[in-house]
Amino acid sequence: MSPASSTTLAALFRDHHRWLLARLCRQMRCRWDAEDITAETFTQVAASRTPLASIDEPRAFLTTIAKRLLFHLRRRRDLEHAWLEQLRHSPEAFSPSPEERALLLETVLLVDRSMQSLPAPARAAFLYSQLDGMGHEQIAQQLGVSVRTVGRYLRQAWTCCLQDLQTANDP
Repeated sequence: MSPASSTTLAALFRDHHRWLLARLCRQMRCRWDAEDITAETFTQVAASRTPLASIDEPRAFLTTIAKRLLFHLRRRRDLEHAWLEQLRHSPEAFSPSPEERALLLETVLLVDRSMQSLPAPARAAFLYSQLDGMGHEQIAQQLGVSVRTVGRYLRQAWTCCLQDLQTANDP
């Protein structure tokens, strides 16, 4: 980051940090989460390729980033809640250890993040296949596409997941 960009980022932080934190505190009703989202917002601003001097509406820019982060936080918590609810209803003999739970939850979140980059039909085909146990023919009927297209969707989904998994495991 150039010295000019550092100065601009410092000014942006100084002028808008308190405002963004207050706004998020009102929305979230949890100061710790609001502080985390605020900090991550400015971290993403620092890492972005957007020239800071070109931002005409800094509060709108910061709000957009913060809303995206808030969405991801809520989505993650919803997935965690659904996972814990599923565990609560499973027999104790099949209950994973805390370490296995953490790894499984991390994997579910990784797959969820991977699925977000896919087109909706490919995502649906993958979920029908993996969660509902549907075969290619059933998925094709459900989506109104050919069996060949279902195969293409599933390859696309698996490729995306494997690439993200490989990226996550790279040092």
